[in-house]
Amino acid sequence: MDVDLLKRHFAHIGARVQVRSDGGRGRQMAREGGVTLDVVQDRFGELFDVRIMPMAQPRIEVLQAVPNQRHLLLLTQASDAAEKNKFLCGHDERHWFVAAVPGQSVATVRSAMEALKPPGVVAREAQVGLSARHRNRRKNEAFRRQGEWFFVPVIGLKVDPKLVLHNEPVARSGSKAHWLDFAYRSGGETVYVLDRYPSGLIERQYREVLARNPKARAWPWRTMRRNPALYAKGRVRHPDHATIVLHDWHQVLMNRESEAPAMRHVAFLD
Repeated sequence: MDVDLLKRHFAHIGARVQVRSDGGRGRQMAREGGVTLDVVQDRFGELFDVRIMPMAQPRIEVLQAVPNQRHLLLLTQASDAAEKNKFLCGHDERHWFVAAVPGQSVATVRSAMEALKPPGVVAREAQVGLSARHRNRRKNEAFRRQGEWFFVPVIGLKVDPKLVLHNEPVARSGSKAHWLDFAYRSGGETVYVLDRYPSGLIERQYREVLARNPKARAWPWRTMRRNPALYAKGRVRHPDHATIVLHDWHQVLMNRESEAPAMRHVAFLD
């Protein structure tokens, strides 16, 4: 790994990077391929922190840097035979970020941004005939975006006013919440949640636990909905992003970062 070359690539997008040997775990990125990626702060502001695990000699390579977008695509690999991990590093509104990218064929910043879009966003883009030039804007005819969340307009959604929630948070595990003025949930799968089953058990699994241990009926189970459809209207607020206003109901979709190797084991429960 050429550290000076890595620093030059990050400088091309207006960012700073430091590389050090460290066994710690980053706050924003899971450890992958002997490398931990993070965004930290020093007295000069934010910078990317690349930490190499002890005794590791991973491959770290910038596949593409796009200075006018302030984004680059980084590849890490523990060895020639190991899985390749790709990360989109860039600037979004007010802060630098790192996003794990799903898909082995991703090789450019543009393809990384496309790979992070959920299927509902891709379908909406095709439906409205959105041009390639507008697809990665935060606001276009197909969606609004705030951080990792996409908001896709829904025509003719029937909402029960009694089930509308006010000032509702939505957050990926471990991240700051985005606050929705009005929220409505529909569908999803019923799960039974307990501290020892934080991702929840479906009905069949829950009944099997009760059959094995009748005392489990007295445990403090919580009935929740796994991956319900979530809709939002009104203001969407977050301290790191400009507030957006949705005048009609929009479906709320999270990007596909949870499908990337570095974000494996993330569960979205409501």
